[in-house]
Amino acid sequence: MVLFLVVLQNMLAGDLLRLDYYAYRIFVVRMRRAWLTPIMQSISELALPVVLLVMLLAVQAFAPGRRPGLCAACNLVGVVALNQVFKFIVQRPRPEGFRLIAESGYSFPSGHSMVAMAFYGLLAWMAWHYERDPFVRRVSVAGFGLIVALVGISRVYLGVHYASDVIAGFCLAAAWLAVYVTVVAPIFLPEEKTNLGADETSLMGKLDS
Repeated sequence: MVLFLVVLQNMLAGDLLRLDYYAYRIFVVRMRRAWLTPIMQSISELALPVVLLVMLLAVQAFAPGRRPGLCAACNLVGVVALNQVFKFIVQRPRPEGFRLIAESGYSFPSGHSMVAMAFYGLLAWMAWHYERDPFVRRVSVAGFGLIVALVGISRVYLGVHYASDVIAGFCLAAAWLAVYVTVVAPIFLPEEKTNLGADETSLMGKLDS
């Protein structure tokens, strides 16, 4: 949250223009290719409502806990509301002149970036806490983290956000997620448990006695 406030203060003061300029040079001027644009559009769509709805159904079906789908849905509703509050307060216009897709609304902070961080970040948290296989756990967390990063990059690439919008969105959503998994998620999800085999269970009983 502190980092978000630093980015916000510098953006309002105009001190992040150089960062946004260099990001524009890298992701728009140098990186744009005809074959890459459809890929970036598809990555950006990973934070669209229809995709998230399908993911919510998958979470409800396969994630642990009594109501994992409701847990993920409440997380989404909260982060979207938070994003809209800050967009209304700051009212930063979107970049002009190099957009590849049509977008409406204000630019700061990036809604796609916030949704990606909150939603896929929650899935990474679930995988880290409840997946028993260490390899699967690490791969899942890395995969969800990569999705979050790529969604942010895609928004700059497509010309609908400044880099500072994306960074601020990541920071604000990460702060939200930290509070959410501490306060709200335990209501819907079970406590982390360790699976003990018969020998280990017997040994623990003997030690207790």
